[in-house]
Amino acid sequence: MSILLSLQGAIGQGILWGIMALGVYLTFRILDIADLSVDGSFATGGAVCAVAVIAGIHPLLAILLATLSGFIAGFITGFLHTKCKMPAILAGILTQLALYSINLRIMGKSNIPLLQSSTLFKDLAKLIPLTSQWIAICIGIIFSLVVVIGIYWFLGTEFGSCLRATGNNENMVRANGVNTDTMKLFGLMLSNGLVAMSGALVTQQQSVADVKMGTGAIVIGLASIVIGEVIFGKKAGFKLRLTSIIIGSIIYRMIVAIVLQMGLNTDDLKLLTALIVAVALTVPIMVDKKKRLSMYKKLTGKELENHA
Repeated sequence: MSILLSLQGAIGQGILWGIMALGVYLTFRILDIADLSVDGSFATGGAVCAVAVIAGIHPLLAILLATLSGFIAGFITGFLHTKCKMPAILAGILTQLALYSINLRIMGKSNIPLLQSSTLFKDLAKLIPLTSQWIAICIGIIFSLVVVIGIYWFLGTEFGSCLRATGNNENMVRANGVNTDTMKLFGLMLSNGLVAMSGALVTQQQSVADVKMGTGAIVIGLASIVIGEVIFGKKAGFKLRLTSIIIGSIIYRMIVAIVLQMGLNTDDLKLLTALIVAVALTVPIMVDKKKRLSMYKKLTGKELENHA
């Protein structure tokens, strides 16, 4: 019974963190940029949301404010990368480092509990007689659907197509008169906005914001992306690819929940995450290598037959 409850909680957490993984996907796959500011912007979203909720602001509006704070964090990274000509990795690290102090300034302390404050999850629980796990799943599905549909629509527009093209072939896009710096800047802003939104939702679901809550978020996001690609393949349609990221996040959380139920020490969670990502990255390469070897053997076998 405890395993079933853990899996329900893992599904809810997976969906909420899946929105963060979608933000990571925009930079990692669409723009081909390794943005390491994610750990900081996730905590920024949680910090802004917590402060807003305690101030009496409606939980939905608090999530919107958190998302805007993520846009600002992404703008800082984008500005350092595009205008100051810093490598994307360095720009992300500097932003992440700065956000730690900024988040402490926003909250005034290392963590803020929301046990006595109104949240989206508590308000829905008063209206619908469901467990906290199912409330998290319902809210996560609603927000995930909105985000997935929004990303799919946006990347199908002319501006979104330029954004995708910038990640595929920056020189070609620049030759066609598109400002690639603007594309990168906006892409980083959108990405970190989604990450901060995820941080706000997780904060309200857990009823606490912590300055270290975003630690390792980038690795979790990459794990979700890779797991989704392993299951559905990189050549899947774009709608399915976006959905696979959410599913990958759920599977990751379920794996963690099962392993914890089996007695894994929580101190080893980072090691487990690293192993999951390593395995998920290695398996497709090994399978592809095996297919190529098999095809090579068939072709060489036929050539020998024809020669004989």
